[in-house]
Amino acid sequence: VLLFHENREKIVYILIKILCLESINKCEKMTGRIPLPFQQTILALAATTTTVSHAFSSSSAFVTATRARRTLLFATKNNFIRKARPTATPTMFFGNLFRDLNSGFVEDVIDYSTLNHPGPELSKFAEENQVITRSKQQLPQDDDDDNDDSASVVVLDVATFAGGCFWGLELAYQRCPGVVYTTVGYTQGREEYPTYSRVCAEATGHTEAVCVCYNPNECTYDDLLNVFFSRVNPLTVNGQGKDYGKQYRTGVYYHTAKQEAIARARFQAEQEKYTKNPIATELRAAMPFWPAERYHQQYLSVRGSKRVAQSAEKGCTDTIRCYG
Repeated sequence: VLLFHENREKIVYILIKILCLESINKCEKMTGRIPLPFQQTILALAATTTTVSHAFSSSSAFVTATRARRTLLFATKNNFIRKARPTATPTMFFGNLFRDLNSGFVEDVIDYSTLNHPGPELSKFAEENQVITRSKQQLPQDDDDDNDDSASVVVLDVATFAGGCFWGLELAYQRCPGVVYTTVGYTQGREEYPTYSRVCAEATGHTEAVCVCYNPNECTYDDLLNVFFSRVNPLTVNGQGKDYGKQYRTGVYYHTAKQEAIARARFQAEQEKYTKNPIATELRAAMPFWPAERYHQQYLSVRGSKRVAQSAEKGCTDTIRCYG
């Protein structure tokens, strides 16, 4: 009956979700706890929405994707772009397996066009599987400068940092002199178009991160690293503060060879402070950055914890409060 039912795909989805939640309850009653790998898998299945038929139609794409070569770097003539060719992982297959096909169960979809700059720009690079290394700041133009376009544009460098929940780290960078734009989002994962619910289910491999566009004439990469290490405990594995999970792992993700050299030297200096334990913070090449949902952007300075906005004024030293 199910095979020929016109709504079979919706029914299968409901059954899967019910079985997933029931499995969690039974496992917890029998053992007193839920094994982490099992919990992650079940929650990933239960949190996402799609049809079963799409899973099998996408399987060939998964096989093809697994043949993709590892990250490939190349320089363009203006050195603005670093392109990455990802190696597929099983989560990419499950991403297709449980992706919405407008079957009545609508998964969160991020409309990147509604985001402030550089959100749309970052999403465009991510959709093209590219990593941005520079952005531009459009300055107000005086009437006398109509013929001088170069005077109205400032080229900005780009950096990416992950420090647990991205709300607090973003506000810290908003306050940093020389930082022009900040965008929170998801990076270092293989799946396209990640959403908050899927990232929190650890179904995509991404970590919450902040993309920082800064004026190198006013702010150095070392300055940004100072902010980062003042905010995180680099010894904590997969978490910061009250937030734990692989999506909250910390990391410094360099966009250029210059950033890499500076970051490696800083990591070595930081490691000397901790003689007994290795630093858990990742130091890796940046992967495509997918902006997060609009309500996450500049969250603390716009909405704030308990609906009390916090200052993003440059140089502000007020305590940053994410949850209280």
